[in-house]
Amino acid sequence: MKALESLNISGSDVLPLVEGGKGISATNGASAGAWAAAGGVGTVSCVNADNFDENGDVIPQIYYGKTRIERHAELIQYGIDGGVRQVQDAHDIAGGKGRIHINVLWEMGGAEPVLEGVLNRTKGLVHGITCGAGMPYKLAEIAANHKVFFHPIISSARAFGILWKRAYKNFGEWLGGVVYEDPWLAGGHNGLSNAEDPRAPQDPYPRVVALRTMMNKFGLENVPILMAGGVWYLRDWAHWFDNPEIGKIAFQFGTRPLLTKESPIPQGWKDRLMTLKEGDVLLHRFSPTGFYSSAVRNDLLKELEGRSERQVEFRRKAGVDEAFNTEVQIGKKKYFVKEDDKAKVMQWVEQGYDTSMRTPEDTIILVDADKADEIRTDQKNCMGCLSQCKFSNWSQNPDTNYSTGRGADPRSFCIQKSLMDIAHGASLDTNLMFAGHSAFNFATDPFYSNGFIPTVKELMERIATGD
Repeated sequence: MKALESLNISGSDVLPLVEGGKGISATNGASAGAWAAAGGVGTVSCVNADNFDENGDVIPQIYYGKTRIERHAELIQYGIDGGVRQVQDAHDIAGGKGRIHINVLWEMGGAEPVLEGVLNRTKGLVHGITCGAGMPYKLAEIAANHKVFFHPIISSARAFGILWKRAYKNFGEWLGGVVYEDPWLAGGHNGLSNAEDPRAPQDPYPRVVALRTMMNKFGLENVPILMAGGVWYLRDWAHWFDNPEIGKIAFQFGTRPLLTKESPIPQGWKDRLMTLKEGDVLLHRFSPTGFYSSAVRNDLLKELEGRSERQVEFRRKAGVDEAFNTEVQIGKKKYFVKEDDKAKVMQWVEQGYDTSMRTPEDTIILVDADKADEIRTDQKNCMGCLSQCKFSNWSQNPDTNYSTGRGADPRSFCIQKSLMDIAHGASLDTNLMFAGHSAFNFATDPFYSNGFIPTVKELMERIATGD
């Protein structure tokens, strides 16, 4: 593969290699600073970012508020303080090289105040913002006000077209790049639409060509596309370089940077990555955001699959629907189900799943008593980590009395708790372990043989060779 040529991203010529921002504490100032210092674009995750005390120890994010609204305010302040600290660290480590971006999820709780708070306190240190997980219409305005470039994360030309026409065209000079994230292959939350089949992956090439065609119609020929999701060996993408159908192109790496010396994830997580096999990463829809997401199919995801499988429709009274006239009793609760479902329910109860929980869709799931207590406790402790949460029914909208208007959904889980726990050394089996679908390459790529973990600089030098 020919030598990589620099590309102007967020106002400076850098290597076309971008570190993907990865949720809670999986990408921080240390990893982002090292990536920028090596000549690329480092990305600080500003989703519940860690802050440190005077001894360099992580400050636990403990919530003291008695209400969700009070805890939500604490969450925002934690997010701002942690984001500022991580950006400062990244800036110091980068030493003036590369570019520093920050990453937020538009559907995270308090996205706007966290973004504003971090940018207000890090003037001149942040060069760009990447943002996805929703339709971030206000992203361009916020970026322009702070004189930083914005990089929306989208999964289709149609999504970008809507954003451009409705909001971004007024701030086009600050559009630093467009991140195309493959919704079938990327780790974390993905942008699959309801019209797309999660079981039928599409070739990214024609989708990116469609994006470039649309961008060119808007006069954005010189704005690079950042390809994300499924990127491992650059040699596999050689036909994208100097390709007029693709135009200016850079590549964003999310999963590979997890396995570096500077990566902040625990050592046990790094060790597990080296054991993954093809098919171990599951594209699922258990996230309380309602979006599809990709993560390692561990005990947590298997347990969530089990909850949904132990599910039947019900009615509270007989006679409401003639198909639901068969009575079952689960503990002290009575339900009317379809005749064919009674045997299944009784079998689940005999297996120890003897506690029923209602969903917002006139169904019940069956879990054991301990799991029911855990679910209810997590729902009660909600701090509003999402703008809307189907697990706890929280909404940050005061006009709806901070509620989605739907019942809490026990088929989901507290994502903030799970991601915080796994990032700080808790169980890899019972917490959400995000990863892209190319993660199985860690076990087969000779670069990682004998358990080798590279520095960020060594990884980027390896990527630049095509491997």
